[in-house]
Amino acid sequence: MPADWQAGGFGLYIHWPFCAAKCPYCDFNSHVTARIDQSAWREAYLREIGRVGAETEGRVLQSVYFGGGTPSLMEPETVDAILREIGRFWPRANDIEITLEANPSSVEARRFAGYAEAGVNRVSLGVQSLRDTDLRALGRLHDVAQAKAAVEVAKAHFGRMSFDLIYARQNQTLEDWRSELSEALEMAGDHLSLYQLTIEPGTAFGDRYAIGKLRGLPDDDLGADMFELTQEMTSAAGFEAYEVSNHAQSGSESRHNLVYWRYGDYIGIGPGAHGRVTFEGERMATVCKSMPAAWLEGVKAGNAESRERLSGGDQASEYLMMGLRVGEGISLSRFSALSGEALPAEKLGELVGSGLVAQDGDRLRATLRGRMVLNAVIRELMV
Repeated sequence: MPADWQAGGFGLYIHWPFCAAKCPYCDFNSHVTARIDQSAWREAYLREIGRVGAETEGRVLQSVYFGGGTPSLMEPETVDAILREIGRFWPRANDIEITLEANPSSVEARRFAGYAEAGVNRVSLGVQSLRDTDLRALGRLHDVAQAKAAVEVAKAHFGRMSFDLIYARQNQTLEDWRSELSEALEMAGDHLSLYQLTIEPGTAFGDRYAIGKLRGLPDDDLGADMFELTQEMTSAAGFEAYEVSNHAQSGSESRHNLVYWRYGDYIGIGPGAHGRVTFEGERMATVCKSMPAAWLEGVKAGNAESRERLSGGDQASEYLMMGLRVGEGISLSRFSALSGEALPAEKLGELVGSGLVAQDGDRLRATLRGRMVLNAVIRELMV
């Protein structure tokens, strides 16, 4: 019988922890530094790939994702060395997706050409807004003109291109968002990630919000209207919502993110990177040391990563939380195999009756209404 992770696939995440500036809404593990020793970081990544590659050698790799931070601050030679080392351990799927995140302020045609030559075939741009005033409020270092230029550079060098936008921003109206999203759809490649602004604890925005100084945020009703408008406009333009915040033309869904949402195995390498990896039949949650200097030292000492065994119940809960985010939903029999018991029939019936989820044979998915309150739906099913 195939291992459970094979139902979701196998991917590799490389975390680059450095940024030119820290955005006030960002709660990712990113750090601003004046100098980066690219050769030291390159060697550390290669060493970690070798360590975990020896334990998982021979698996077919569907995706590689360079995230951050700002991976477009990496030298192309570093990306090239990493991808060559990956090839020593894992055969590549014929349609492997190799994505690199980039900020428009760090996009250079020379650097993008180097990434493409190294093997990157998809880029994800952190545009975030098509309004200069809002870009400044979000702490971004680029302006709209740079964002549009970066999109064109990306299209020229890569077969696939996505960019991110944040909506439900301060003082943004529904008509503002309609106009901006219309512009975004005109300039899009084959994929868009459209996120509602969330205020996270520990961020600059979180601190301001806590003392009442982050004004102009939309109320829940306006946020819901913006979400519904997003679904209508993207669908009409041929960008189906295959996940809560992600929209793609048919066949252009992010294969790497689908590994997460389908609850496959993925290796995480780099400061703060998380993974879910099956070793000798046991699925483990892995996490790397978060501070860059501590991770580098940990690589040298052989203890940059810690592991914790996941019980069947843990795995079932994670599969439910991840799988209901995507339009295809989850397999009820797979959930039962992981958990040892089925989802509660009474709760399931109530949610189906209220129109928040839909069941089609073995598949359970959240409806559009259900996606708008997905956390509440999941809580009901996990009671």
